[in-house]
Amino acid sequence: MSEAITVTAQSAASLETRLAQFPAQQVVTAQRIVSYREAGAANTEALPLVLLHGIGSGAASWVQQFEGLGSTRRVLAWDAPGYGASTPVDASSPVASDYANVLKAWLDALGIGRCMLVGHSLGAIVAGAFAAANAHRVAGLLLVSPAGGYGAASPEVRASKRDARLAMLAELGPAGLAEKRSANMLSAYADDTARSWVRWNMSRVVPHGYAQATHLLANADLASDLAAFDGRVAVAVGAEDSITPPAACERLAQLARAPFQIVPRAGHAGYIEAPSAYNAILDTFCRAGAAGVVNAANAGQRSL
Repeated sequence: MSEAITVTAQSAASLETRLAQFPAQQVVTAQRIVSYREAGAANTEALPLVLLHGIGSGAASWVQQFEGLGSTRRVLAWDAPGYGASTPVDASSPVASDYANVLKAWLDALGIGRCMLVGHSLGAIVAGAFAAANAHRVAGLLLVSPAGGYGAASPEVRASKRDARLAMLAELGPAGLAEKRSANMLSAYADDTARSWVRWNMSRVVPHGYAQATHLLANADLASDLAAFDGRVAVAVGAEDSITPPAACERLAQLARAPFQIVPRAGHAGYIEAPSAYNAILDTFCRAGAAGVVNAANAGQRSL
């Protein structure tokens, strides 16, 4: 067995051992299954932290956030519709609200009325749509390497982006995507463990769910949803991100009048390859949001 294969096998075994602490769960709502993983106690005073993954990933990709942040708050990550055991959305060419409606039903089923919401890449599109429609339920919206979508582009561009990704899926399948495309998710600084973890997640995408998410990417316009959301927003991106480059992410941050942070030595899946840096960003964002809620409540009390 080659050294590279040995490293990959060992890393996968390590990941699955760590994941066993946060087993996949399911909830049924409106005749729909949503699978998810979580860490932390439900009775903590801190608002829950909800994590939404990107197009080539799943709930398991957030294991290092479960480990690093679950001691202070409830941390939940879903498998988006069509991923893991989650039921796909009904539309063959869905829009962001299709996913946001499922997110709302999932949070309702778990009794989560208000949360800190984090979206990575395509997950940022779902998070933005949910926040725009349910602002009172989002105490803070953190976009990590957000994908903006192509909804504002010309029909020709939208079709080209969509069809190229669908053709790649048809040619390679999940295993081929993981083998040939996973390296693009990381920087040159990523270690072998991070690389094998990204491949592990990407190799497990469900083709139909991935195809629907490809349509979502072509149809979505995150900028329009950010314009409709007047709550607290922040944006972070890896300095070495070649998929959603810092310049593109900064434009979204400027549109939302949001703080913008570049993480050194990190690529698109920065939360996997640089977990300490991203956990610190998430923790700081959550704590600042909680302080804002307390200050607003105190101001309201003083005004009575």
